[in-house]
Amino acid sequence: MPQSYCSLLSACALVLLSLTTQAQDSLPAPVVSTSLDCTHPFGLDSYMELVYSITDDRGKPAGTIRQRVVSLGSQTNKKETITTNTALVKSGLYDGKNRLVRIQDLTYGCRQDTTFTDGMSEIEFKNMSSFRDRRLAYAPVGLAWPNEPTVGSMLPNGGVSVQVSSSAVDIAQVNTTVRRRRIVSGPATLVTPAGTFQCYKVESEREASVAPREDMVMRTRTRVIDYYSPAVGIVKTEVYNKNGKLAETRLLTARNPGNQP
Repeated sequence: MPQSYCSLLSACALVLLSLTTQAQDSLPAPVVSTSLDCTHPFGLDSYMELVYSITDDRGKPAGTIRQRVVSLGSQTNKKETITTNTALVKSGLYDGKNRLVRIQDLTYGCRQDTTFTDGMSEIEFKNMSSFRDRRLAYAPVGLAWPNEPTVGSMLPNGGVSVQVSSSAVDIAQVNTTVRRRRIVSGPATLVTPAGTFQCYKVESEREASVAPREDMVMRTRTRVIDYYSPAVGIVKTEVYNKNGKLAETRLLTARNPGNQP
């Protein structure tokens, strides 16, 4: 074959390769699916276990949160028009020496296009320590997490209010409110020991207060950043103190499939 003809073929091949590369570069980035099965809030299944590690302001281990799904269920409103699918979760907090500090039942729910975490998970337990042996009336408001988040959108407030009383009188109102919740960016890849997740960054303000009477309220405020994946829920949480310094980090380190005990 003449050398000039070979050179012509090589030149044509280079042109085709260049055009193909340019076409691939011009294609849009792949869309990350955020859809989930609402019958399984945050993808939770029976007896599934979630493990979160807690580190302090110096990045040193400070404890562990272990959550196990006890049961899945559903609830229907009075008109039987809207169904909320639920996951009952047993959540235990352990200290740095793996000793159980407290345990509580939490209910996650999903209906239509939104999944909810339990407002009871926001209780500031140190504010409750002086009210032992009192009557406690809880009024939780779940925190809404959209199944298809939109960057820049605001999310509703959530948290829990606790009315403390004796047999005769009201004693105090203890509140924890998570407000000014905004989706600031995402989705972005977050790699953890539990896997790789596509997460949205959600900023909020968390206010804990104790009001012995209406004219006396003691408040503390922290800034919270949650890294939220519609498929699995909260993957990482950063808590900043009033001075803007990182005080605590919670990270999803294991997501174990359900094994019936």
